[in-house]
Amino acid sequence: MKIPTGAQLTLISVGIASAWPTLLHPRDLPLVQSNKLRRVLLRSNLLAKAKVLEGFAYSTPERNRVFGGPGHNATVNYLYDQISALGDYYDVAFQPFVELYTAGNATLVANGEDQAAEIFTYSPSGKFSEPLVPVANLGCNASDYPPEVSGNIALISRGSCQFGLKSALAGAAGADAAVIYDNIDEPKLSGTLGPDSRPEGPYVPTAAITLARGTALLDAIKGGATVNADLNVISIRENRTTYNVIAQTRGGDPNNVLVLTAHTDSVEAGPGINDNGSGTVGLLEVAIQLAKFSVNNAIRFVWVSAEEFGLLGSEYYVASLSDAEKNKIRLELNFDMIASPNYKYGIYDGDGSAFNVTGAPGSAEAEKLFQDYFTNDAGLNWVPDAFDGRSDYAPFADAGIAAGGLFTGAEGIKTPEEQTLFGGEAGVAYDVNYHGAGDNVKNLNLDAFIQNAKAIAHAVATYGRSFASLPPKAPAKLVRKRDQLPWHKYFNKYFLTS
Repeated sequence: MKIPTGAQLTLISVGIASAWPTLLHPRDLPLVQSNKLRRVLLRSNLLAKAKVLEGFAYSTPERNRVFGGPGHNATVNYLYDQISALGDYYDVAFQPFVELYTAGNATLVANGEDQAAEIFTYSPSGKFSEPLVPVANLGCNASDYPPEVSGNIALISRGSCQFGLKSALAGAAGADAAVIYDNIDEPKLSGTLGPDSRPEGPYVPTAAITLARGTALLDAIKGGATVNADLNVISIRENRTTYNVIAQTRGGDPNNVLVLTAHTDSVEAGPGINDNGSGTVGLLEVAIQLAKFSVNNAIRFVWVSAEEFGLLGSEYYVASLSDAEKNKIRLELNFDMIASPNYKYGIYDGDGSAFNVTGAPGSAEAEKLFQDYFTNDAGLNWVPDAFDGRSDYAPFADAGIAAGGLFTGAEGIKTPEEQTLFGGEAGVAYDVNYHGAGDNVKNLNLDAFIQNAKAIAHAVATYGRSFASLPPKAPAKLVRKRDQLPWHKYFNKYFLTS
């Protein structure tokens, strides 16, 4: 992999000497306009780049692009090379960081039946043959764990609190392991225990099963049966170096910056072409086409790594910024899953009017920009989407930076009302291949892909010309701490229950 050394990073961060003399200097280019930037975006280019990412995954034994693996390393090199080929329009750099990678599998046999268990990310390994002991309520308090759980396997419902807290409380109560069953009817439950340690207690080997399997086991125990379980959790844990890719226009005011983010990694199960090859490619194609225009304000594309392990790349990136650098960012826009097969056009609810979670000043205006675009320019319906921190805008929001973005849906179920607005099939997930092996090029809805790419271009052109529609910039400040939040993807999807 062409990962730069520290010395090379210094050279890259100040820009690349132009090897393409036929390209115009940024200040000699026409000022960007929304309709002209949108016009040069083609679905054929989006599809071709998505196929490249799929190829990176399928060329590896793992058939994925998980962070730090060969498929993902090829992805970040590809982004770097594509931006570098634009000459001196952008300064481009790798940003290396090290994070704990974990992988593995779990098996659970109970009542003589294979329970099709899944491993929780960051679970320790362990093998036990012991009775299952149900805990009270949702297992979110130490008092929920009866004395009988000691030396046995805790059976816990998903709900209300973090998966990791349930595992830690089980460990504190003396359980050898834990099995968490779903509280909604979905094909499988997966998630992460989160930080590597907790004050409440040690993590125990922890596996996940479906609602139907969990309730069947619980009913058997309530009926007076002793349900013995054979649980085997095998976990691989290693530190991996991975890379964010950062590209900023040389033109435009560097003290007034629009940041656009998309994560570049997949889960282990598959190539991750909708999640989030679509956002990765959408930003890349807009960045390439933007090089035909000049801008008044600097545009910064940040492709972040290790989102699927808990927003790690975006956390690292925001933490690396000084207060002065944070204050240069007028707005951050995130694009994670913009081509779901059973799509909706979701706009993050920056003003909190739909979901009662409000972003920093400027977030409401970003939401309105996309609302106006879909209604007036594209002639398309849209719905507000929960500004719940499920993706890489969350660390920016934590830092008091205005944020927004688009989302076409993941494991959630399309409603009849959304079917009327967008077509597709009600009662079915927006992406039936979410976090699965089937998230490949065939999984993409190209209509949603091109329309969202054009919406990205509209935002880039609008804010590349002027931030006049945003409120005056206030100094960025920490408005939330991650461990105080109930609503981040890092918590809500992977740690929490709903």
